[in-house]
Amino acid sequence: MSDVAVRRHVRSLEDVRELMMRRARSGKNPFAFVDADTVERRLHTLTSLDRDEWADAFMAAADGLEDRAAERAAAGDAAGARRTWLEAYGYYRVARYPTTNSARKREAYDRYRHCFLRASEYFDTPLERVEMPLRDASRPGACVVGYLSLPAAASAPVGVVLMWGGIDTFKEDLPLRSDPYLTAGLATLALDMPGVGEAPVSGADDVRPMWDAVFDWIAGRADLDGDRVAAVARSTGGYWATWLAHVYRERLHASVSHGGPAHHAFTPAWIEQAQLGEYPFELAETLAAAWGRSTLEEWVEYAPSRSLLTQGVLDTSCSPLLCVNGRDDSVFPIQDVYLLLEHGSPKTARVYPGGHMGWTPDTEPAISRWVTAQLRR
Repeated sequence: MSDVAVRRHVRSLEDVRELMMRRARSGKNPFAFVDADTVERRLHTLTSLDRDEWADAFMAAADGLEDRAAERAAAGDAAGARRTWLEAYGYYRVARYPTTNSARKREAYDRYRHCFLRASEYFDTPLERVEMPLRDASRPGACVVGYLSLPAAASAPVGVVLMWGGIDTFKEDLPLRSDPYLTAGLATLALDMPGVGEAPVSGADDVRPMWDAVFDWIAGRADLDGDRVAAVARSTGGYWATWLAHVYRERLHASVSHGGPAHHAFTPAWIEQAQLGEYPFELAETLAAAWGRSTLEEWVEYAPSRSLLTQGVLDTSCSPLLCVNGRDDSVFPIQDVYLLLEHGSPKTARVYPGGHMGWTPDTEPAISRWVTAQLRR
């Protein structure tokens, strides 16, 4: 047991409503393709933050949308079908938020994936669902599921940008953000980080078979260049981008940790403080779920072992690594970016004003420019 006592802080339902409405009005995670007024009405049906009640409230917002999308598709209205499938996906995304840790949230997750794939039939850039088998006798039949997008006009083989999110942003949320890379003649491959979505391993497992499967699969495709692979990972996913930059430095050409944790974020003191930060609710529990745990207490006990400093990872050499975050991040401390600069190989960093991930009009363009430049070398 941990010797450090961490107090539990739980926001009131009213405070969560207010935080989530601010996000909905500005189109921030987890809100995309949804109507803010509908979100507000659904939030006001809640009597608690019970996980299944939350899922039911937002699944109800999707009632009828799938049928309507199918009707529009049958009528030849491709734009309407795409729009309506994405709207249904959007409400199911909120319903399964922040993660799939209850029965009804898992049901919402299944519908969310289905609606995304139906919407993808109408994307300008074709989307290919791919399965990358694990060579792991302990997990027969296991595979990594990804979404591959190829540039329209580029000479094969093309470089690849791996994309994954964190504890609440899954692979379905990423392909529509691929345009800067596709325009630059690069392919994108959206994945789930360990412990979320369809990932075949938990963050607490030996994750090497999962990453080996990804790199081996890329190497086996004639249209992809296995010597030019970069990773762009958001939020908690940045942890795995940093780990890969060090542990898989011979296979990963460049990597971006956009708002990721490394060491300080795993300390009991920070875990307690972050409960009062910008993350709306259940931050510790959602992190715990990605590493095979479930409660705040289990996370406080386990989290310090995830420090990349304590594990000795950061004092080894790494492939080019870009570290980006907001100066006032209250989800993961900016001190983790500074720590990365103090250990191992020299790195590149950009600290933006603002909170988690440092969202500004320049943030994503700066990241895509850096990645594109790395893969052209």
